[in-house]
Amino acid sequence: MAVLKRIAVALVTLFFVTTLTFFVVRNTPGDALQVWALEIVQTYGISMEDAMKQVRAMYGYDPDEPVLSQYIRYVKGLARGNLGTSILYKSSVNEIVFQALPWTVFILSTSLVLSFSIGALLGMAIAWKRKTVLDPIITGYAAITGATPDYITALILLIIFAINLKWFPLKGAYDPAVKPGFTWEFIKSVLYHGVLPIAAYTFENTAAWALAMKGSAVSVLGEDYIMAAWARGLKERRIMTRYMGRNAMLPLVTGLAIAFGSMMGGSVLIETIFNYPGIGWFFNQAVARRDYGLMQGLFFLTAAAVILANLIADLLYTRLDPRIRLEE
Repeated sequence: MAVLKRIAVALVTLFFVTTLTFFVVRNTPGDALQVWALEIVQTYGISMEDAMKQVRAMYGYDPDEPVLSQYIRYVKGLARGNLGTSILYKSSVNEIVFQALPWTVFILSTSLVLSFSIGALLGMAIAWKRKTVLDPIITGYAAITGATPDYITALILLIIFAINLKWFPLKGAYDPAVKPGFTWEFIKSVLYHGVLPIAAYTFENTAAWALAMKGSAVSVLGEDYIMAAWARGLKERRIMTRYMGRNAMLPLVTGLAIAFGSMMGGSVLIETIFNYPGIGWFFNQAVARRDYGLMQGLFFLTAAAVILANLIADLLYTRLDPRIRLEE
């Protein structure tokens, strides 16, 4: 019953988020159709009225349709698994997601695993051996990355390693001259183009995980089972990793799961700076061009992923820590 209750709460939350997102997007200032109609007027010299008719026919979108009718049609589409239609790209949002999601998952999942693993190890180290030089270094590093937007880090890496040193490419997910396929040449090109985006995201998030792990580990050090492990004469490394580290990592599980869920929204600024064709890049294009269909679809995807990740984290936490039980 408790599991069913959690699932029901997740579904209700998703419904309210979807509804709120729909009406917020629809009230976004600016009209994409008017912008495109003006382009047609300037290019072909026809009247604005005729241009608007052409644009509406081309994109199959009627801005005069009642908002409630649009909302009902949108919800019915979601119920069938249809995320909507992109006005800008004249294709299904599902197709765009299918095309962009693998790139975002590759970049952000790799970065998240790296930042979490390195951060957790650093957090354990500074919690275990306090008052060392490592503690103020990590704290200062966290303060710098916390105050620095991720796009600044991405720009710095781009300027140094791509523009000045020319060690890495400026943009793209792979070399256009390489034919996509499961070949070593293509895989090598993908890895090569992914180095800087992965480095930017990893650099921005490692310190935050380290401090979170440190705080959790310090609270665990005072537990009775740590003292019992010392009394049994266990090796220091085993106590640090298996007793302190494993238990200190439990509170971070929810944050890690939500981070994986949020990953579905991509890293808008980092992907845009590196012109990387992931979800974040399409998010930026949708907002810039007022592509309502694409914005709604990507917002829904991100919200659904975060809510699902949070639900999985709640259920998984009870498995990892037997002391925690779901409410009946």
